[in-house]
Amino acid sequence: MSAARPELAGTGPLLRLALRRDRLRLPIWIAVGALLVATQSVSSQALYDTPQDLAAYEASVGSNAATIALAGPPVGLDTVAGAVAFEISAFVILVAALMALFTTGRHTRGDEEAGRAELVRATRVGRHAPLLAAVLTSTAACVAIALAVGVAATATGLPVEGSFLLGAAVGAAGLVTTGATAVIAQVTGSVRATYGAIGALLAVAFVLRAVGDINGNWLVWTSPFGWAQATHPYSDDRWAPLLLCVGVAAALLVLAAALLDRRDLGAGLVPPRPGAAEAPRSLRSPVGLAFRLQRGWLAGWAVGLTLLGVVYGGLAESVETLFADNPDARAFLPDAESLVDAYLATTLAITALLAAAAAVSAVLRARAEESAGRAEPVLAAAVSRPAWLGAQAAVALLGSALVLLLSGAATGAVRAVATGDAGEFGRLLAATAAYLPAVWVVAGVALALFGLLPRAAAAAAWTVVGYVAVMTMFAESFDWPAWVDDASPLAWTPLVPVEDWRLAPLAVLTAIAAALLAAGLAGFRRRDLAPD
Repeated sequence: MSAARPELAGTGPLLRLALRRDRLRLPIWIAVGALLVATQSVSSQALYDTPQDLAAYEASVGSNAATIALAGPPVGLDTVAGAVAFEISAFVILVAALMALFTTGRHTRGDEEAGRAELVRATRVGRHAPLLAAVLTSTAACVAIALAVGVAATATGLPVEGSFLLGAAVGAAGLVTTGATAVIAQVTGSVRATYGAIGALLAVAFVLRAVGDINGNWLVWTSPFGWAQATHPYSDDRWAPLLLCVGVAAALLVLAAALLDRRDLGAGLVPPRPGAAEAPRSLRSPVGLAFRLQRGWLAGWAVGLTLLGVVYGGLAESVETLFADNPDARAFLPDAESLVDAYLATTLAITALLAAAAAVSAVLRARAEESAGRAEPVLAAAVSRPAWLGAQAAVALLGSALVLLLSGAATGAVRAVATGDAGEFGRLLAATAAYLPAVWVVAGVALALFGLLPRAAAAAAWTVVGYVAVMTMFAESFDWPAWVDDASPLAWTPLVPVEDWRLAPLAVLTAIAAALLAAGLAGFRRRDLAPD
């Protein structure tokens, strides 16, 4: 192929290199997608084991606009398998989309920004080879997650055809995101701009799909999420919408290749705006620089978790109807006199998990700056290592606190409007604050890993996030020793608003977080810079 198409020379070695670089990242993404489907399947089969339970479920969520906006089209709800697809498909599709985004962006615009692409292109490598290798890597990951989802669903007792159709829909959404990322990577001049643009497009696609499903109109066909979910696994089993996903992905890849030929290596088609002649005062300190680098992250997480808080608050009204006649379903919520409070405690714990993920991503931005070589010139100036890393940590801690509290405030505001009780706002905001020390412990682990084991920091930190998530959501479903659950910081957090605030465990968690932060700062101060 390379002899006939010199622009593709070197694609094979670059593909092998990309797969090697992502040998830890991609299996984690794939495992998360399969695990989400498997756990949802097992729990749904336990919850809706009679026709009466399914009928009550369909009556409760089938016409709930908030649920449809979050989950997708309310089809197939008269079967357990259809309920599984309804509840989990949107989340697994999002996992595949994010996997495709980060994989394609990392091996295209990310490599150019870091200078690796220039070194590679200096050898006998064709102009299109890096792009093709990145796309093939992402495509392989999408196929793998499609198969993993199908196998996981089938292994838990769901119908074979619908299971693999669900997996194919997930993979197809990832393919569309791969194509879109390949195009945007040619337009923008930095990997952050690529991620931001695709993130915004995914948000728009989600909203279009939600509005279209709520109103039952053509808007669902303007969104890749709508195309994937229009397959209706376990009900209509429609394979035709996947052709639309594949066709659009192929067209986007052709467009990306055409745009690649019209730009210089390292530059985007849209040049960045020239900066001011002098830096503003806000950039004349490590904290100001850290905030400037993280402001896109902060805005994205703030908007996302605030909207999630609105959805959680709106769904609380239907909890009693949904679980009133289903004791098996109530078993998945903590014991409480108020079923609504039990539901809110569960949703606040999930929100805390997401805030912890946000904190970890912010801490790992320091690793990205170091590995790309941008931290070195900053540290060569009159900026100490503790000041630089401390600024990154401050933005991560305060930013995660902000997004968590915004989500709790949104939930409280919706509940206050729904119940007519203004006190609900303050009660739920205070309940949300109880989860902050646990979030900071997870962030502290990430910072300690960065300071002591920089090259393993990313994989290890995200493994910790996954562990805490599994312990929070599924610990009671598994017959594991108590110490396995107790190792999670959320296990030490009072389950508010079901339980009362307890100062002692929160103080202990705060002290642990401070110790981890100190260990990370000390480790970074004593080690050499570790480029990627």
